[in-house]
Amino acid sequence: MEQVKILKDGFETHSMLMEPHWLVTFQAPVEDIDRIFEEITIHTPLQHGKTDKNGFRTSSGQEYYRPREGTPTGAEEEIRKRPGVDEMSFFIPQDNQVLERVIEAIYAVHSYYEPVVFVREVLRSRCKGLDDSRNPHRWWNKSGDWKTA
Repeated sequence: MEQVKILKDGFETHSMLMEPHWLVTFQAPVEDIDRIFEEITIHTPLQHGKTDKNGFRTSSGQEYYRPREGTPTGAEEEIRKRPGVDEMSFFIPQDNQVLERVIEAIYAVHSYYEPVVFVREVLRSRCKGLDDSRNPHRWWNKSGDWKTA
């Protein structure tokens, strides 16, 4: 029972807030991910703190499936193995209207007639904005980030 309450209400520590969100993940061919993600950000900003358009893309895997009767390609006996399928994940507030817009946005521009989409109830971290200017572990107090080569 306590686990359910934490997922619904979140909690906080000295430096972090853990807030209830939905983690949305979709799978798509590598060449489709950016197009789908851009469409999603038209419908919700995917804000996290002082940044927006936040997401995480995993590297390519291989999708297995066998088309059956009623699919656009028709039934096949062999299992198809499609390389170059990525996963993209992002957080949205637990708001049904936002979720519906996101799901419809994915469907509208996805190349599959039945896109693979997962929605999970999670807690997402948020920093309370403490002064980190002297923290030696922060990237800005080291050699910089990946953009300054």
